[in-house]
Parts: sequence; structure tokens; C-alpha cells
Amino acid sequence: MSVRMTEKPKIREVIVVEGRDDTRRLTEMYDVMTIETRGSALSEEVLEEIEMAAERFGVIIFTDPDVSGTKLRRRISEVVPDAKHAFLTPEEAKPDHPGSLGVEHASDEAIARALDDVYDVVSPEDRLVAPPTAQQLYQLGLLGTADAQKRRDYLCEQLHIGHTNGKQLAKRLYLFQIEWSRVARIMADYKEETNDDNV
Repeated sequence: MSVRMTEKPKIREVIVVEGRDDTRRLTEMYDVMTIETRGSALSEEVLEEIEMAAERFGVIIFTDPDVSGTKLRRRISEVVPDAKHAFLTPEEAKPDHPGSLGVEHASDEAIARALDDVYDVVSPEDRLVAPPTAQQLYQLGLLGTADAQKRRDYLCEQLHIGHTNGKQLAKRLYLFQIEWSRVARIMADYKEETNDDNV
């Protein structure tokens, strides 16, 4: 009797992660190349490596859903503005033991979902959806309310775009060209689920 090995799905793009444990997790599931930032101090050498990978294969930024992961994502996006983005929620990246959030702690299902839901940044000349206004964000309670962060967390989790503050939310909705009608539908669901009359 012979055992048939199943091939791992191949990801064409290079995935930028923070460390070797993230690489280990991804290579358990996929045939994939990674670049490790080796923590939050992003060297010029690593940035150049990311730029070269972006030109040759394309890049997916898949950093931890914490403050340092957000800073890394922002810095890499400055250098490679057309990079794709994959996000985990803090809950999905939580370790089973005391420790920091990380891609390496996520389940196979959470990682697969994040990589299936990758967002492309739409180039400025191709953007058709206008950025949301502060007034729109206020109307849905995503800014200026006591529970605005809770509402943003709900929205971001539904859209799989990572944790944001109010300013970051508007920017991500615009960069990823998420239509306002979709945001409004999700927040209507929030209103139903929470019996909140303020949305």
C-alpha cells in the first residue's frame, strides 16, 4: 500500500511576515516564499529585498495584528504601495499561553481565510469609490461615540481589514475601494445583533 502525498497549495506572491515562526506556520500549509522582517526594526536591506520580491512576484503583507505589526505594514506600504494585504483579527492571533499576538498562533482555518480574503490596494487612477467622509463615519457611530472603537472593531472583523482607529478606517476603506453601501449593510447587522438604536 502506498501513501499518496497531497501537494500543498502554491502561493505565487512572496509573503512578508515578522519572524521565522510565522514562516514555519505558513510553510506547513503552503508552498510559499516568505521574507521575515525580523521584528519591528525594519532594515534597509530587508526593505530592498521586499522591493525586489514585489517587482518579480508580488508581495502580500501579513503582519501580526498589533501595534508593531501595523507600523511594519505602514512602512512596507510606503515602499511597495501596490502590495496586497492579509489580516488576522487579534482573537485569531492570540496564543494558547501568555504571550504576544502572532501569525504563528493562528489556526489553519484563520490563516487560510486571511489569505483567501487578501486585499489589493487600488491605484489612484483606478479608484472609483470616494473616500468616506467624517460625517458618514459619525452617522454610523464609527467616530465620536463612546463605543466607536467597538463598532469599528465589528466592521473591521466583518471586512477582514485588521484593527483600525477612525483615521485608519477611512483610509483602508478608500485604499481597498470598499463601497459605502457595504459598510452601511454591515453596520445595520451590528444594529440588529446588538439591539442598538443609535446606528
